Order: sequence, then structure tokens, then C-alpha cells
Amino acid sequence: MGRTLAELVPLLLLPAAAFLAYSRPAWQFMWLLAFALFFAVKWATWLRACGETHPWPRSFAYLFLWPGMDAEAFLDTHPDVAPPAAKQWLGAFLQTALGAALLWLVARRLPDVPLLRGWAGMIGAVLLLHFGSFRLIALFWRARGINAEPIMDAPLRSTALAEFWGRRWNLGFHDLARMLVFAPTRRALGAAGATLLVFLASGLVHDLVISVPARGGYGLPTLYFLLQGFGLLLERSRLGKRTRLGSGISGWLYTAAFTAGPAVLLFHPVFIARVILPFMHAIGAL
Repeated sequence: MGRTLAELVPLLLLPAAAFLAYSRPAWQFMWLLAFALFFAVKWATWLRACGETHPWPRSFAYLFLWPGMDAEAFLDTHPDVAPPAAKQWLGAFLQTALGAALLWLVARRLPDVPLLRGWAGMIGAVLLLHFGSFRLIALFWRARGINAEPIMDAPLRSTALAEFWGRRWNLGFHDLARMLVFAPTRRALGAAGATLLVFLASGLVHDLVISVPARGGYGLPTLYFLLQGFGLLLERSRLGKRTRLGSGISGWLYTAAFTAGPAVLLFHPVFIARVILPFMHAIGAL
């Protein structure tokens, strides 16, 4: 009971505290809210991994110097970790540079179409952070013998929605959703019900961080993730297996259509106009 309370208090208080900045510019409020949620769930994963029994420098590194959510792996003091290869470092540096170039150099040179520039800047930021900087951080820790898996694992290679969401895209969020939503509800709801609940929870969290700061577009990110959940169930159905929706070129096309096709629901125009574009102006990207 004590540990459950210790998990819940930050999950309630930190996001609530972020709402004190609701009147700030939308992009500032978004980042504050995102960081509040991030540190709240980091704390919960640290507690569940009995982080208090590990050396404090390792716990500090997990809480503040690593974006992943696999606390048990990161806190393990005797992992079997292969040192990163030179090509891994090079790939991470190139993706970081590509993201920075897209954000600060390319976006401003595109035609003066707000949505086009906003999407270019947002894709650049994702490359810069999730695919570049976060991978560099993972390699830094792995070079020191710490089991820090990159949170992105070549998602464009996915030939199934299950592969995309389960093993390649934002593994930190996947680990968290599995621990907090899927595992506790699978017995009561079954695998299909628990899977849909995970996507519903993912949608609500993204609505909180995307639509609430934008003051509009409510429900669209949730709809996007529910579509992913139903797409995953279709992929695993008899029809999906018969038509090979989860493998080969047909699986790749199916995955691309489901993830990229309705992406405008996730990062809707209101969010681009009221959050992304002002943020890009604030950091000198436009």
C-alpha cells in the first residue's frame, strides 16, 4: 500500500502542478506537462524495480540521464552488454545531424505553407531527439556496461503493426504501457481487451499532451490510437493471417498505411498551428 501511494502521488501532483503554467504559451505548457508526466512515471518504474536498493549514482542516472523506462535492465549492475560498434555511433550522429538540419535549415526554406513547415520541423525534432540524441545517450551508457536499449529500433523496417508498436517504436512507452496497463488487465479482459485498453490509454495520454496545450483537436489522438488497436487485432485475425497483413511486403504496406496514413489525427492541424509553429519560432527555426 505504501509503495502504491508513493507511485500515485507524483502521478497526480506533478501533472497537476504543470497546469499552473496553463496560461503560458502553449508550447511551454506542452513541454512542462510532458516533463511532469515523464518524471512521474520514471519514479513509478524506479520504485517497481526496487530502485532504492541500487547504488544512488545508478538510480540518479536512470531517473535524470536516461529517457528509457526499463528500470530493471538499466539498474542491473551485472549485465552482459556488448560495446557499441563504430557504425552505431556514426548512425546516431548522422540522424542527429539530419534532424537538426531539417528543423533549423530545411523547414524555413520550404514554401510558406504553415502545415508543411510545421510537419517538417516536427519530423526534424523527432529525428533529432528520439532517433539521434536518445540513441547517442543509449550508446554512451552501453559503452559503460549499462544495459540501455535505444528506444527506437528502425521502425521503418516493420512488416507488422505488432512489430512496429511492440518492438520498434518508442520502446520506453511500450515498456510502461505493458507494465501499467496490459499486464494488470490481461487476465480480466483477455489479450485483445487489454491490447485495446493500452491503445486507449496511449491515446488519452497523447490527447493530454497534444490537444490540451493546443486548446483544440480533442479526441483526435485518442481516435488515432484506437485505430492502431483495431488494426492490430485485424492483423492477428484469421483474415489478417490469411492475407499476410503481418509479414512481407503486404505487412509493410499495411503497417505504413495504418501508422502514417491517419497521422494527421495524432498531430492535428490545431496542434501544429498553436504549439509546433510557435515553438519553432521560439528556437529560431523559423
